[in-house]
Amino acid sequence: MRQLLAIVCAALVLVGCAKQKDPTMDRSDFVVITDVIPDAILEIRYYSTYNFVGERIDGYEAPVALMTRQAADSLKVVSDELKAQGYRLKIWDAYRPQRAVNHFVRWAENLQDTAMKSIFYPMVDKSLLFEQQYIMARSGHSRGSTVDLTLVDEATGKELDMGSPFDWFGMESHPAYVTPNRQILWDAMLRHGFTMIDSEWWHFTLANELYPDTYFDFPITLIGH
Repeated sequence: MRQLLAIVCAALVLVGCAKQKDPTMDRSDFVVITDVIPDAILEIRYYSTYNFVGERIDGYEAPVALMTRQAADSLKVVSDELKAQGYRLKIWDAYRPQRAVNHFVRWAENLQDTAMKSIFYPMVDKSLLFEQQYIMARSGHSRGSTVDLTLVDEATGKELDMGSPFDWFGMESHPAYVTPNRQILWDAMLRHGFTMIDSEWWHFTLANELYPDTYFDFPITLIGH
């Protein structure tokens, strides 16, 4: 009987440990980007109400940007190169919890909520957002090595004109729509190991990302502070 109880207790301990070690909640390989790139400019749109949903997004508990250390170190090389050319990085989003992606999905399913349509998707019917892949149930951002960003002219403090704003749902956001300023950003990012997608000029993922199959869900807060 004692042996049986010992086995049961051991099993319960193992179950408890398994619950505690949920890999999607493990932030041990993540850093605050501005700890690695102190002069990066942040405008964390999903912490604010100025985004295509029109409210703060679930999981954004601090106006900070997180990435895996590996991705942040690669982005630092990009930042150093562009700073030498007179530019600074401006980051809109990086790691995005799965709960935030779920928030986007719920919003997209509510076809009556079009409060921000005139700003972010005036030419796209909301019912087509899934079909046209502006909203998806999974995002590379949740894997921790993706960033949304642009360039700021260090001399003027103004964003470069990229031909469309961030989170614009439309053809103008596709990389096929080439501008000289976009090319400056693309060249630097691609040269240092980042890849692009075919619908957002601002979206980059580290090619050899650390967690290609893990979609994290821990909330965005300061780490190590």
